[in-house]
Amino acid sequence: MTQAPLTSSFQSTMEQELYETRLNKRDQLEKEGFELYPSAFERSTTSAEVSDKYKELAPGAETNDSVRVAGRLRAIRNSGLFLDLDDGYGRIQLFCHKDKLDTKSQDLLKLLDIGDIIGCSGTVRRTPRGELSISGDELTLLSKTLRALPEKYHGLQDIETRSRQRYLDLIMNPESRALLRQRAEIIHSIRLFLQEKGYLEVETPMLHPIAGGATARPFMTHHNTLDMTLFLRIAPELYLKKLIVGGLSDKIFEINRNFRNEGISPRHNPEFTMLELYAAYEDYHYIKDLLEDLMVHVVTTVHGSPSLTYGEHTLNFQKPWTSKTMVELVEEATKCNFHQIETDEEARAIVKGMGIKVLPTDGWGKCLAALFEEKVEPTLIQPTHVLDFPLEISPLAKVHPDNPRLTERFETYINGWEIANAFSELNDPIEQCKRFAAQMKAKESGDEEAQSMDEDFITALEYGLPPTGGLGIGIDRFTMLLTNAHNIREVIAFPTHRHKPKV
Repeated sequence: MTQAPLTSSFQSTMEQELYETRLNKRDQLEKEGFELYPSAFERSTTSAEVSDKYKELAPGAETNDSVRVAGRLRAIRNSGLFLDLDDGYGRIQLFCHKDKLDTKSQDLLKLLDIGDIIGCSGTVRRTPRGELSISGDELTLLSKTLRALPEKYHGLQDIETRSRQRYLDLIMNPESRALLRQRAEIIHSIRLFLQEKGYLEVETPMLHPIAGGATARPFMTHHNTLDMTLFLRIAPELYLKKLIVGGLSDKIFEINRNFRNEGISPRHNPEFTMLELYAAYEDYHYIKDLLEDLMVHVVTTVHGSPSLTYGEHTLNFQKPWTSKTMVELVEEATKCNFHQIETDEEARAIVKGMGIKVLPTDGWGKCLAALFEEKVEPTLIQPTHVLDFPLEISPLAKVHPDNPRLTERFETYINGWEIANAFSELNDPIEQCKRFAAQMKAKESGDEEAQSMDEDFITALEYGLPPTGGLGIGIDRFTMLLTNAHNIREVIAFPTHRHKPKV
């Protein structure tokens, strides 16, 4: 008898018994000469194509049109007379009558289980009750499954189980398949929009010698041959701006994977996807307009209109969007005008007085940002641009011409979430070096998210970076909005999980 794999684990005696039963069937199939895992099966069509082509076929009508389909067996009825086949495009019924089905296929039919992957050749018919079917003349086993599928409505509803065993989730839940396919459509739509605007798609390294490009804790690794520490990419920003320096194109973008050694929540995963783009000779006002056009295009492509429903809210992406400065929004929420606050000490006292924790080293800018995050951010439901972020938290953005404590930076919020981040990029190498030095001091003071000095990036700036606007969009959160998903794990095929305790 076939031995169970050493990695097999079971949650119940019933599951163990079902597994053993399938192993016995596997042994019997081998004894009867069936190939358990053949290399290929030539399909001629899909269930969706059959349904569309024969949608006018009358009840009781039979054709002589021969087809070959393949997929996963999802139901066995009337002692195998009727089978339901799911091929990923839909379901179709197989009619397996002994008068037509060959003898070997009849023997195979007795040993099939729900979940097995099979092929079928036959002719198209519609039953007298109106069910479009394939009248089978031959069945082929393509993959004998050893695990029983869970019961649909009680066996696979927990979101953690579904994301840990995504393959099983996709088998059992067509809506999960539809969601991940919609994610692919969203990314495809973004890519086409930018390419039509003249943006060149590029690739940059995922292993960095210096952690930089964003404010976050990095993941570390080690390269044995070079005997050097490397960091998984926090952001591709510095490499992308080097490409602008080199003149590869005035407009570039990358749809990239980033890694940040931070917490996990319904909106955070340590590994995530971003769109990052740069446009030479443009500033953050141009980027703001581009972002609106891009999102309107994608939402309309996916939903057919520039609005969608997320939870209890109808989100309207139609232009123009609300644009306000961070100082204005904080004043509206708290009656406190940060332009009138002159010292860091006064800023810390005001924020502490509102019950918000700040560090003794936090300056005016970090205090303003903390107040915004606590009092304003959750209220920004409709698409809103928050302009002119503090210099203290924007080490890669140009100083605002009207206020040296601010920068030409905005973030875009939807449903209370940060969705996008954009700058007029700092291109003064002397100023950038000073900013990096300030970040290094913050790191030495215990700020694990502060950026490091990147001397090669400074060197690149010394060769000249033209005025440039930059944008980053969180693809995962944007996809959550467009698919009405309420946990980031739903829109990532294989999210990060804590080790599952052994039973």
